[in-house]
Amino acid sequence: MSKTSGQHLRRGLLAATTASVTLLGGIQAGQAQDYPHADEPIGTVEQIYDGHLTPDLAVNTFRNIDRLFPVRTIEAGDTPRPLPEAPQDLESRVTMEADGETYDLYDFLALDNVAGMIVLKDGAVVYETYQRGNTPETRWMSMSVAKSITSTLVGVAVRNGDIGSTDDMVVDYVPALAGTAYDGVSIHDVLLMASGVQWNETYTDPASDRRDLLRAQIAQEPGAAMAVMGALPRAAEPGTVHNYSTGETQVLGEVVHGAVGGPLADYLSEQIWKPYGMEADANWWLDSPDGVEIGGSGISATLRDFARFGQFFLDGGVIDGTSILPDGWTEEAGKPQALKDGTVIDYGLMWWPGWTEESIADGAYLAIGIEGQNIYINPARNVVIATHMAQPKPVGKEPIDPLAFFDAVVAALE
Repeated sequence: MSKTSGQHLRRGLLAATTASVTLLGGIQAGQAQDYPHADEPIGTVEQIYDGHLTPDLAVNTFRNIDRLFPVRTIEAGDTPRPLPEAPQDLESRVTMEADGETYDLYDFLALDNVAGMIVLKDGAVVYETYQRGNTPETRWMSMSVAKSITSTLVGVAVRNGDIGSTDDMVVDYVPALAGTAYDGVSIHDVLLMASGVQWNETYTDPASDRRDLLRAQIAQEPGAAMAVMGALPRAAEPGTVHNYSTGETQVLGEVVHGAVGGPLADYLSEQIWKPYGMEADANWWLDSPDGVEIGGSGISATLRDFARFGQFFLDGGVIDGTSILPDGWTEEAGKPQALKDGTVIDYGLMWWPGWTEESIADGAYLAIGIEGQNIYINPARNVVIATHMAQPKPVGKEPIDPLAFFDAVVAALE
């Protein structure tokens, strides 16, 4: 991995947190009793974020995160969207150079501890693999990939008229934040993580704001997360400073919840999961029993359904011939954005613009989650790549930069 790429990835994967939590209730409502991994021993949230899981226990835990907190089911419909097969021989064709070394597909699968990878070209599956005992039925953690899904729900709510526009104020939809540093902050500011509200994302610092928010999640008390966010002071004028903050996505989740008058999981199911044809139910962590979804993490879904979400976005948010997103939303979401003073940031609408030469040229962008979760979208080449990985630490342990590898996959496709 190049130094520059590593810096971008570290910035993009700041959502790691440290926590301990008691296993809550075993198999949750909505988790099928015949789930193939339901009886596996798992670790704790603290072990995930500290990187203190042995390889096998990490895999078990990542495919059973819906046993760590209460969840709400994202229901799938009865008619899955077909993923036609058009296999290509990537195993013999994909190679890449990095720091004087040559890597192939086998190296990437092994070194980056890939548990599943699927490649779509023109909407068809050209390559698909499952490792570490995973199967197409395996649900895997999203971590910060959920941020990109939450931001997409904002777009859906705007298109539906549940939100007037992204220029609306946060407190119009989250009254609990009235009179706090979020008063005067727009939804667009939050989408850019540029609210101006002070935030320390350092997950290893027990005194950080991120750890405070995590403790609120562990407490599982209604309103605790917004109490943390409401207590934060202002550090800059809204829209003037980009500061990566998982708290911003929790606020955004509360905005959607307030706008639509109900759970994010239900809205996602009704607006995308069922009508687009996801094949399996997914689950989403809650901040309290029967509470609000964790906007920045905690979705567990199958690899094929993460890929379908990427294809939905690549297709402009179109379902049955009609876009359910505002005009231009998908084109804008993955591009570098400008702050109020014109400063351009390497961040989209809670998506990450590509940082390699090839991905920049193609306008490619990604949803990224710690420990190797990716939805890569390349609109110029009509390619979607989704990965489930089990890297040993939340950040900084990717021997091969996934984006550089995705570039190599795109180059090898016919």
